[in-house]
Amino acid sequence: MLDDRLQDMSWHAKYSADINRYALYARGSGFMQFLTQQGLWALLAYRISAAIYLGKSPGWIKRILLKVCVAWQKIVEIITGISIPYTTKIGSGLYIGHYGTIIVHPDTSIGENCNISQGVTIGISGRGDKRGAPIIGNRVYIAANAVVVGKIIIGDDVVIGANSLVNRDVPSHCTVLGVPAKIINEHGADDYLFPSEPS
Repeated sequence: MLDDRLQDMSWHAKYSADINRYALYARGSGFMQFLTQQGLWALLAYRISAAIYLGKSPGWIKRILLKVCVAWQKIVEIITGISIPYTTKIGSGLYIGHYGTIIVHPDTSIGENCNISQGVTIGISGRGDKRGAPIIGNRVYIAANAVVVGKIIIGDDVVIGANSLVNRDVPSHCTVLGVPAKIINEHGADDYLFPSEPS
């Protein structure tokens, strides 16, 4: 899970880790990834906005800067189709694989070295004391068009299959699939998150 050490990292250290994940997938220049990948544009807006939100600037300065950040994030959201509010907690090394229609609730927490594919919704659901947003562990792969909702905990090293609806806790080191999602194996996420070298 996302720990205090990750929250203490600077925004540019986290963003450098994001770029490194993109370069790993592309087996190319991080600079070219920065120029061409919409996910990195959205992450830059998020990282800087979140740093301002968590920073120690005087209240009136922070309010002004956050208004600017909200406008910037909205422009990036329109261009990229990716909505990541600055109150979301996200560890380093996030990889957003493809353009568009990605919505993350402001109360969500996402760990290190996770992948989010196109069409993913991570949102709020439930009633009463069961209402809330997900806590997502480290090294989690969320495939295309998956929906992860509610006051649930997704463990480390998890694969969430395409088009799945996850509304219950998921233990670490497993793959879930379906509507509602069920455990189909316990292989973990390494093969999805860290591409092997070409032979």
